[in-house]
Amino acid sequence: QVQLIESGGGLVQAGGSLRLSCAASGRTSSNYAMGWFRQAPGKEREFVAVLTDRWTNSQTYYTESVKGRFIIFRDNAKNTVYLRMNNLKPEDTAVYYCAAKVSDTGTYLLPNEYTYWGQGTQVTVSS
Repeated sequence: QVQLIESGGGLVQAGGSLRLSCAASGRTSSNYAMGWFRQAPGKEREFVAVLTDRWTNSQTYYTESVKGRFIIFRDNAKNTVYLRMNNLKPEDTAVYYCAAKVSDTGTYLLPNEYTYWGQGTQVTVSS
């Protein structure tokens, strides 16, 4: 079992920044990847970013709409994954979830490929 607890969401003006945190506990050694997803009202949950040690050429990958603005990184000593979000836009408004993937199959981009989820943290960007 892996437990994930997110924090760091809030209300910010367009152009501002936030840093989300995802603290992991339990059997974290079984995680192949850590991902961030988001879900806006009335929309499906969508991929935002992933961090993994399982790829040869890159450890991170982002959805196109956040490239150059968001950064996913981790602090192994704290068992915490972060999502730094810069130049936020109103369309970034959503509940953000971190998730742990415990298998090396699939695209790493789909919510149903992830086994463990945090409770979510609200990010609201005002225009």
